[in-house]
Amino acid sequence: MSTSTAIAFPSRTEQILESLRSSGQLKLLQVIEGPMDATVRLRGFGEVVCLCSNNYLGLANHPEVIEAAHEGLRRYGAGTASVRFICGTFDCHERLEARIASFYGVEAAYSFTSCWNANEAIFPTLCEPGDMIVSDELNHASIIDGIRLAVSIKKGLHRAVYKHNDMNALDDRLREARANAAVTGTIWVVTDGVFSMEGDIADLPSLREVCDRHGALLVVDDSHGTGVMGATGRGTHEHWGMPATRVDFFTGTLGKALGGAAGGYIAGSRAGIDLLIQRGRPTLFSNALPCTVACSADKAIEVLMREPQRVQRLRDMVALAREGITRAGFQVLKSPTAICPIIVHDTARAIAMSRRLLELGVFVIGFGYPVVPEGHARLRVQISAAHTPEHMRTLEIALAKLYAETAVSAGNDPRHTEVGGSRAR
Repeated sequence: MSTSTAIAFPSRTEQILESLRSSGQLKLLQVIEGPMDATVRLRGFGEVVCLCSNNYLGLANHPEVIEAAHEGLRRYGAGTASVRFICGTFDCHERLEARIASFYGVEAAYSFTSCWNANEAIFPTLCEPGDMIVSDELNHASIIDGIRLAVSIKKGLHRAVYKHNDMNALDDRLREARANAAVTGTIWVVTDGVFSMEGDIADLPSLREVCDRHGALLVVDDSHGTGVMGATGRGTHEHWGMPATRVDFFTGTLGKALGGAAGGYIAGSRAGIDLLIQRGRPTLFSNALPCTVACSADKAIEVLMREPQRVQRLRDMVALAREGITRAGFQVLKSPTAICPIIVHDTARAIAMSRRLLELGVFVIGFGYPVVPEGHARLRVQISAAHTPEHMRTLEIALAKLYAETAVSAGNDPRHTEVGGSRAR
């Protein structure tokens, strides 16, 4: 490394950090000193209502889920110490993957250390030169990076982006793909089931119809829909009354509704899963999912299948939250999900409002650039089945006080929430 480069990097880095500090956009890591639950003990703030976690079903601190992790630790030890194809495959992985496949009603599933890894595996492994991947413009960053990785590895693999949830735009992209002489293989359409920043959902029946019209495969990342959407929490496809077999592949996480620890998976055809086992780089070159997580996630899915009433309890709490946010003076983006975004536009403002809510006993995170595009910062309120009406009342009181203090309502108008495609490029 040259002297000039060695000097330039720390100087450049400090300039960026100082810019974030001075503009009020510097993110601070809040430290939880205890288990994840409806309330948490937060360093410097004490006990606060947690309204920013993905613990949608309240299973992260469920006694059976905890005991399953303890039993996994006692039985299998602390680490897998290997990738799957060497000696990293344990029988708890088999049980978990069978449970996931049964939960969805598909042929097979395979676990990864995160859904990010799963999304980095699916396209680089299953796609070939001559294929095309068509992605919703608001898809999660892990999908975007998985596509970028696939295109960089498989020369001659094509990609395109369609306007968010716009079936006419998707139809145009697929028609163009079929007319493109360079596209000689499979066309893949990929979407989030639930879009984590907006809280809206993909129109899966229409997506399936457009895919069928053009002979395309459909991939759904339902990380924020699994355990939340549908009568029994199977996901966004169940919300729409679609059998899981109408989706070619699912990706998802074990780190949100399904126990909240870590881990991800791909679920779909047996042949597709077998190819991932043979060639998926994130599983060939990275240690297996820890057995403790495999055991706790397996138990979490078992609890969900046994207690689907948790999904209805979640919906009840979401309804109370939305009513409270509105009574407090803020407008919340409409959604059937557990995500309740309040648009405030300015990143520094979102962070400052989040800090004030913490002082009022409510833990809600302000999101700004680069998580969302400039000008679309928001407070994202997330609800859990573990919450109670009292927690929702605490949220309403805090928001009402915040609203009175800011005395600004124009910045919370959801009519200003159209988002460009910068997240999906």
